Amino acid sequence: MTESGAGAAAPMSREGVDHALRGLREDKERIAASLLDLDGHHGNRLLQGARLTGETWRRWDRAQARLATLWRLFDAYQRVLDEAGELRDRRSRPDAATLAELTRMLTGPAVEVPGGEIPLERRTLLGPQEKRVTLDEAVATMSAAYEFVAGEIAAADAAWNALLVPLEEAEESWRDTARLAQSLDGTRHPELDRLGRELTALGQVVRTDPLSLVRDGRADTARLGRLRAALDRLRDDLAAMVDLRDGYTERAERIAARLAEVEEAERRARDVRDAALLKIESPGLPETPPNAPVLRERLAALEALRADGRWEELAERVADLDDAAAAALERANRDLLLGAGLLDRRGELRGRLEAYRAKAARLGLAEDDALTGLYERARELLWTAPCDLRRSTAAVAEYQRAIKACESETRTRR
Repeated sequence: MTESGAGAAAPMSREGVDHALRGLREDKERIAASLLDLDGHHGNRLLQGARLTGETWRRWDRAQARLATLWRLFDAYQRVLDEAGELRDRRSRPDAATLAELTRMLTGPAVEVPGGEIPLERRTLLGPQEKRVTLDEAVATMSAAYEFVAGEIAAADAAWNALLVPLEEAEESWRDTARLAQSLDGTRHPELDRLGRELTALGQVVRTDPLSLVRDGRADTARLGRLRAALDRLRDDLAAMVDLRDGYTERAERIAARLAEVEEAERRARDVRDAALLKIESPGLPETPPNAPVLRERLAALEALRADGRWEELAERVADLDDAAAAALERANRDLLLGAGLLDRRGELRGRLEAYRAKAARLGLAEDDALTGLYERARELLWTAPCDLRRSTAAVAEYQRAIKACESETRTRR
């Protein structure tokens, strides 16, 4: 059974037929070029060669069916054009019957639609009913199928483009990390193995079902990013262990030198504290604990870990020892500054007192009994051990104010 339009079209003129044939042949060439481009597209080749699963397989299966129908419909479309061209070429001046037939072929339902595209309800016991469409309708059907297939290819290609590079980078990071782990002790690393299993599973999804990782039109690379970051951290940790193994002697020497600084700083802090306790009344200085000997014991204990090749534990202990040495040095230096600050404060008050005494002499006030009494009181406080800094500060300030008052009075009299 052949489908037909509402009514037969009026026969076209010879010029009309020739014009229509030229346009349709140009359309055919463009369609053929587009189909060949689609066939050679990088994403199409990837889909054709991949062992797809899941969402990507379901979508590509539908797209392949549409693509196969598209090619069959294009063949039927091309046959009608070829037959029309051959009919036109038989006579330079076709008669009315030929023009009518050409008109039917170029404007009527002359293209047989592939049987697989006929819905079940339109088939009979003897098979699917024949369905024919016009050349223009065939182009519209092919265009819709092409857009669908091209969209699915582009979606998969975009997903692979977004996912494969970070996947390969993560896999390279895992290989680098595995080589470092192997170089340390030759045994498997539990965390590395766990990340490897997760990466293998995710890599399988990326390579066989990339569309399952697309969210809101974009490939979700967050999980790959987290894996890569975890691998990079582990690789950095293992690299640090390798560096520690290869340069342990130099590292231990640097720590020993730092501990010598701690020991010296603690000694000086204790000496200054002892001096301050003798020279300053109620200094309130903390007692500097002797951290250096304990830290030296910890340094000596590291050698056993090194001998056993326990690099991860060794790296942790070395880092902890570095931090502890830095903290002990900071504590000792802080205590030293506190003690030295009190002694410096006493020295500064002594210097200020003598400077104001010299000023009093320049002003002709050296024999002033009141000023002399204030000076003697401040001097006694400052040169008495232990020195009461609070009272000494007040006494120097009182002497200073008295000199300024005398100086102002002298200027007023002048």
